[in-house]
Amino acid sequence: MARIVMKFGGTSVADISRIRNVARHVKREVDSGHEVAVVVSAMSGKTNELVSWTREASPMHDAREYDAVVASGEQVTSGLLAIALQNIGVNARSWQGWQIPIRTDNAHGAARILDIDGTELISRFKQGQVAVIAGFQGIGPDNRIATLGRGGSDTSAVAIAAAVKADRCDIYTDVDGVYTTDPRIEPKARRMNRISFEEMLEMASLGAKVLQVRSVELAMVHGVRTFVRSSFVEPDAPGMADFDNPPGTLICDEDEIVEQQVVTGIAYAKDEAQISLRRVADRPGVAAGIFGPLAEANINVDMIVQNISEDGKSTDMTFTVPSADIDKALAVLEKIRPEIGFDAVQHDAGMSKISVIGIGMRSHAGVAATAFKALADKGINIRAITTSEIKISILIDGPYTELAVRTLHSVYGLDKQ
Repeated sequence: MARIVMKFGGTSVADISRIRNVARHVKREVDSGHEVAVVVSAMSGKTNELVSWTREASPMHDAREYDAVVASGEQVTSGLLAIALQNIGVNARSWQGWQIPIRTDNAHGAARILDIDGTELISRFKQGQVAVIAGFQGIGPDNRIATLGRGGSDTSAVAIAAAVKADRCDIYTDVDGVYTTDPRIEPKARRMNRISFEEMLEMASLGAKVLQVRSVELAMVHGVRTFVRSSFVEPDAPGMADFDNPPGTLICDEDEIVEQQVVTGIAYAKDEAQISLRRVADRPGVAAGIFGPLAEANINVDMIVQNISEDGKSTDMTFTVPSADIDKALAVLEKIRPEIGFDAVQHDAGMSKISVIGIGMRSHAGVAATAFKALADKGINIRAITTSEIKISILIDGPYTELAVRTLHSVYGLDKQ
């Protein structure tokens, strides 16, 4: 017998028929003798509808009331799933975030989980009851409902799994696992059986939409083994009840991965913008003077490249921001221009960032050179490069995105293993 947290996203609970299907998945685990908690998102499209209502009511709405409205989607789903489970003979009860309680900070709309008391949930496990928990929400220090930001139900599930010391957290979604790259771009992309926390964190932060970044961070910190599975596979299909090797992708510590590939996957992020500051004064504090105001304006700066100053007086600095933020970023830079001192600002939108990821890079040389040569052979120009211990990110012109992804996926043999 194991303790499992099962999480189902919006497409998995989009209507009553799909909620009934989710109930069958839950019943399968209960019938196998496992202790089960379930975390649910709002029904597909419902959160967007609730957000639009708050904006229609008032463009400058109170964040606490916004949370009260948008959190209701998960409340509806948790109640409906509890009813569906009871209807097929499963002892189930719905829970809201504040009832557990899931305690968060006071950042309404983007709260972070501070603590979860799993005592009551564990006592219900002992009674054979399934807890159906509304994801995405908790209770802030002001005793008001606080939501965790879009995609926050993944974070809720991992945090609850950590709090109740679950053996595994199963994330059910509309895909059947984590792939070596986007199958819509490269049909030869393969589903991975296992991927390390670090690799998944890089893939999630670099464009892979399978899991929310914060949920992967939390799983890595607390060592929560996380399984990505499909809710659209029939609940009684072969292998679905196999606890040790169900179909899907296990995200775990790298020590659990026997054969570590040099490259695990290729991720990409479109709609990047490149900004270059020419002849920036080369003195201490200049970088802080540039990136501090951008951070205060909530502009996410990604790749940063600074040229070496030849004369010790000026240098060039290049970085990327989301294309949607380029006008805001340029306005911030013009405001600080007199204080910082730079001659010109150049910018290009429509860039894409292609990333090569793999824990095997730590012990293998030549990974970057292979990527550069492969792209050069296809006539793809590289605008900027950044690296880390397990990642190489390359900035290219947007129209070459799909060609670059397919090229790198092939050159590292990811379509053959």
